[in-house]
Amino acid sequence: MHIAVVGAGLSGLTAARQLQSQGHHVTVYEKSAGVSGRMSTRQTELGGFDHGAQYFTASTDRFKKEISDWKKSGWVTAWDEKLVSLDHGTVKPAGKSATRYVATPGMNALGKQLAHGLDVRKEQQVMALEAYGDQWLLKVQADTVCIPASAGPFDAVILAIPADQAAALLHEFPKFEAQANKAKLAPCWALMLGFQTSLDLPYGGAWVNQSRLSWIARDTSKPEHRAGERWVAHASQAWSIEHLEEEPERAKEKLLKAFHEATGSWIQPIHAVVHRWRFAQAEHPLPQDCMWDAKRKVGVCGDWFAAGLEGSGRVENAFLSALALAKTVS
Repeated sequence: MHIAVVGAGLSGLTAARQLQSQGHHVTVYEKSAGVSGRMSTRQTELGGFDHGAQYFTASTDRFKKEISDWKKSGWVTAWDEKLVSLDHGTVKPAGKSATRYVATPGMNALGKQLAHGLDVRKEQQVMALEAYGDQWLLKVQADTVCIPASAGPFDAVILAIPADQAAALLHEFPKFEAQANKAKLAPCWALMLGFQTSLDLPYGGAWVNQSRLSWIARDTSKPEHRAGERWVAHASQAWSIEHLEEEPERAKEKLLKAFHEATGSWIQPIHAVVHRWRFAQAEHPLPQDCMWDAKRKVGVCGDWFAAGLEGSGRVENAFLSALALAKTVS
C-alpha cells in the first residue's frame, strides 16, 4: 500500500519506519521546516536549546530494547546529571527514578536519524482528507504556494499529530474526532536563557515547586552538548493555560523573574527567548494504544495515547502507540 503519514515527530517517524519495513510505500508530511516535533532543539549563536522534550525514560522491555539499539548507533546517551527540587530557592534532593536519556548533540538529532531513508515532505501542512473512491487525497498547503494542492491518492492515512490538530482532520470519522477532542492537549511556555558566565548552580536540572515554573535544566549539562551556560525553563501547566495568549515579551519578563527567584541567581542573561507550545501534553490521555478504521484505512497514533503506560505525553507513549498502529495496518 501507499501510505501517507501526517506528522514527523517521533510517533510519525516510528510509524513510517515500521510500515516501510513491512513493505509499504510511505510518504511523510510535516508542516515544519524540520523533523522531531516536540523533541525540538532551537539553534542559536550560543548553541542549541532543547526547549521541548527534556529527556526520556523507558519502562517497557520493547522500548528499552529500542533505546539500546539507539545507544549502539550513538544516537542517544544517558543523562546522569544531578537533579533536584526547588522550593522558594531551597534545594532539596529529588527521588531516584529510571535512567534518563537524551539525544546527542540535541534532542532533535534523534528525529533526524529516524528520518533517514524516509520520504519526508517538509513545510507541507495537511489541511484536509478527501475520499477518492476507496483511497484518499490530501489537501496540502505548502509554504511556497498560496493555494492548497492535492496529494495522492493514498491507500491509507496515518495521523501522528497533536490531538487538537488530528480532530480537525477527522470530520469524516465522528467517533475518532470525539475521542481526539477528549484528549485535549495543554500548552506550555518555554524560556531559553544564555549567560556569559556560569551561574554556579549545583545541579543540572530541577523540578520547581510553588512557582510560575515547573522545570529548569542546564542544557550544557547534557552529554555531547556544546559548552556554555544555557538554561531552559518550562512554565507550569496552570500558568501556561492562564497566560496562553500573553504577548511573548511579557511572558518572557514574568518567566525570567520566576527563574531568578527559583534559582536565587540574579545574573542577567545575554540571550532570552520564549516559545509557546500550544499542544504540549494531554490533559486526558486516551486509554487505548491507537485508533484504526480497518475498512476505510485511516489511523491515529501519538503520545496522547496511554499505550499501556500510566499517563501520557512521554516519548515512550509516542513510540509504543506508533508501533501498535503500524503493526495493526495490514
